[in-house]
Amino acid sequence: MSRTLSKRIETLSPSTTLAITAKAKAMKAEGIDVIGLGAGEPDYNTPEAIIEAAYRSMQEGKTKYTPAGGLPELKDAIIAKLERDQKLTYTRSEIMVGVGAKHALYTLFQVLLDEGDEVIIPAPFWVSYTEQIKLAEGTPVIVQTTADAEFKVTVEQLEEAVTERTKALIINSPSNPTGMIYSKEELVEIAEFAKRHDLWIVSDEIYEKLIYAGNEHVSIAQLSDDAKERTLIINGVSKSHSMTGWRIGFVAGDASVIGPMTDLASHSTSNPTTTSQYAAIAAYNGSQDIVEAMRQDFESRLDRVYPQANAIRGFHIVKPKGAFYLLADVSEAMRHTGFTSVDEFSAALLEEAKVAVIPGSAFGSDTTIRLSYATNVEAIEEALRRISNYVDQKWTDAV
Repeated sequence: MSRTLSKRIETLSPSTTLAITAKAKAMKAEGIDVIGLGAGEPDYNTPEAIIEAAYRSMQEGKTKYTPAGGLPELKDAIIAKLERDQKLTYTRSEIMVGVGAKHALYTLFQVLLDEGDEVIIPAPFWVSYTEQIKLAEGTPVIVQTTADAEFKVTVEQLEEAVTERTKALIINSPSNPTGMIYSKEELVEIAEFAKRHDLWIVSDEIYEKLIYAGNEHVSIAQLSDDAKERTLIINGVSKSHSMTGWRIGFVAGDASVIGPMTDLASHSTSNPTTTSQYAAIAAYNGSQDIVEAMRQDFESRLDRVYPQANAIRGFHIVKPKGAFYLLADVSEAMRHTGFTSVDEFSAALLEEAKVAVIPGSAFGSDTTIRLSYATNVEAIEEALRRISNYVDQKWTDAV
């Protein structure tokens, strides 16, 4: 027998966001003045009350295995959060806690999909959706959205994409990387489409708490009993409570899915980190004032840096309504600076302008780059000045 690797791993693409962030950190370690606009995590430390709760749990000896699907107390905290924020009612058997929302999604696709099952994904999309679906031997079906539609998929597009093999569709609102949110009216139409074709809905709501300009978050599961039954909500504390490294996310949905997911997790992770679970209990059960304070700060940053970013020569940005990203269409800038791909353009910005951004190719968008404003505003403004100067220096009207 030859010592070869599995075929499934040969199709896997590494996370572009993590790779570029790691390269930027390595350059900084070498003393190079790099500004990173790539990372998808808040620049706040985890709130002190959450850290104290985690420390206290360790002091009390709560450092052993927990149930594979999460502590009952954490499930109760999640149930209370969903009732408080979405007016949705769940039981413990309908909640699974994962090692971050990414692990929760991975486990979900492993349980939902068989070889050849299709999942509809509106693009631009978060980088791991397609890879996780492929690892579950499913088939990603990419539907391109447009800036004119605020990068939101329409039911007409979904009807063109659906086939007899379609098993599920993904909704990410607010979206990474676009920052766009779906209105209640848009979600009603999508829910009716899913009912018409008897599909699962995977609703990624990890940026739920980061919404601006008076907009509101609506979970598609809120719309009807049928929508709730077919929706699997993905969420967690990473973005809302600045707990990316603690690795706690969850799935809320039908017990017929949650049970097998928990069984699978019992053979892969045993359980989410015990100390992190107690931290998450404190996050959900404690005061949410810090969550709102972070939201207000991110909105202030957006209002401050958006005009500067959109004014860069050849950049076109639809102002986001949530999350903490700007998705810039740079096709005009590339055309006038001699670059033929966003990968080349992003590499040049890192090597020459010393600014790390994420090429849109990672998100299924070949004409865009993603800029994160989850860092201090002075650094963002300096990064945007560097990008603007670089583009101006390279610009030529001979195209």
